[in-house]
Amino acid sequence: MEDGIDWGPFGRPLFNDDMARQLSRVGVVDVGSNSVRLVVFDGAARSPAYFYNEKIMCALGAGLSETGKLNPEGRVRALSAIRRFAALAEGMDILPLTAVATAAVREAEDGREFCDEVERETGVKIWIIDGKEEARLSAQGVLLGWPGSYGLVCDIGGSSMELADLKDGNVGRRVTSALGPLKLREIPGGRKARKAYIREVVAGLHEEMDFVTGQRLFLVGGSWRAIARVDMERRSYPLTVLHEYRMTARRISRTGEYIRQSDLQELRGRCGISDSRMSLVPYAVDVLKEVVRVFKPKDVAVSSYGIREGMLYEQMPDELRERDPLIEAARYAEAKDARLPGFGRLLYDFVLPLFPRAGWQRIRIVRAACLLHDVSWRAHPDYRAEVTFDNATRANLGGLKHSERIFLGLALLTRYSNKATAKWMEPLYGMLSLDQRREAEILGKAMRLGAMLWLNAEEPPGSLKWSKKKGELRLTLSAHARPLYGEVAEARFAALAAAIGAEPIVIFKS
Repeated sequence: MEDGIDWGPFGRPLFNDDMARQLSRVGVVDVGSNSVRLVVFDGAARSPAYFYNEKIMCALGAGLSETGKLNPEGRVRALSAIRRFAALAEGMDILPLTAVATAAVREAEDGREFCDEVERETGVKIWIIDGKEEARLSAQGVLLGWPGSYGLVCDIGGSSMELADLKDGNVGRRVTSALGPLKLREIPGGRKARKAYIREVVAGLHEEMDFVTGQRLFLVGGSWRAIARVDMERRSYPLTVLHEYRMTARRISRTGEYIRQSDLQELRGRCGISDSRMSLVPYAVDVLKEVVRVFKPKDVAVSSYGIREGMLYEQMPDELRERDPLIEAARYAEAKDARLPGFGRLLYDFVLPLFPRAGWQRIRIVRAACLLHDVSWRAHPDYRAEVTFDNATRANLGGLKHSERIFLGLALLTRYSNKATAKWMEPLYGMLSLDQRREAEILGKAMRLGAMLWLNAEEPPGSLKWSKKKGELRLTLSAHARPLYGEVAEARFAALAAAIGAEPIVIFKS
């Protein structure tokens, strides 16, 4: 309790605190074996938005096994990219950039020379990190999206693959290997020799990690995301958000065979994958199939968060790390875009009695919906409902399963419209059970009613009480809120009661 306000189970908002503001815009550069990328994070620090994101496929690690040096053409392209990134950072006033280099640079004879050249030419200092540090940062990136996670993080780059163990939200044992696809394609003897090498290395990794089967496998890295995108295409999956996409061992095997039988150029065009990335996918598939076969995870989750997000997580104080990324992002959006910032907290208290048996996972979605209920008001009224649905289902948010995205989107859509029947949405609705769909629509109708009862961000307008046994839904309004209960509010209350299957009863306090 602070200043007389009960902030509930998710605590007081932090994004206006000094520690969060210090992280409000952070630029990081990841010099990988295959790509060089600049990401500028902005917004609520616990669930940052991507203010700027640019990637150049340089293939620094191409030919490294044969020459022992960085790819000369890749060096030129990487230097040019970082020179551009430094200029962008200066324009954004976010210097100095935080830059790290991974497998190719740390293994190459001229890796240090390259870093010195970059610093001399651009002013950007690159930190060369070892494999275990790379694994740790990647695992911390996963924790940015999944606080308190447990399982195995598998990060594949161009020249290496790292594993890290997560337990209770902490990074444990870490190992590195040379299973990057740029190196695998240089192994002589064809696919048979390559698969034998993969089997031997993965077996050694399994013994070294001492991993307990039946836990989640988190996939980090562009090659894994490309495989997931192909899996979506093969299944005609209705949502193209890669973060939190789930796969099974059987589906991975089927997708591997699908890739083997497909024309890679035609397939990459359909999936929107770059030519350089697609050329590495067949090698990465063989690694993933073997990792899944040996480690036997309960499920496989794709993480769009990795080493770059891990670098941001590294700078966060513990209090910020422990926060729910979804709730913090929703709070930030409400503070920035809602017409009455702060009303979402009152709206949450107002609708919560309609979900008496909801677990904590559903409660947090209800909380997020209430915080986001008014952030799209600037959209054209004819499209506002669709915009809210589209934002929820496709936004870059952590801590959301795909089905939860659809639930949140449907609730927000129903908050603006009673009609949720657009044809393009129907395949997405199919990801929810009928009960989940009904629950989302009830939440939306409750928010639709609550939005009619705005007073201010401090004074509750009233309360709802649902008696399933009596078949009654009671709306008790404060004296100040009574004038707000007009014809439209009455109709919305009746619609909410009908959705629940209860008789609407209104009580006015004197």
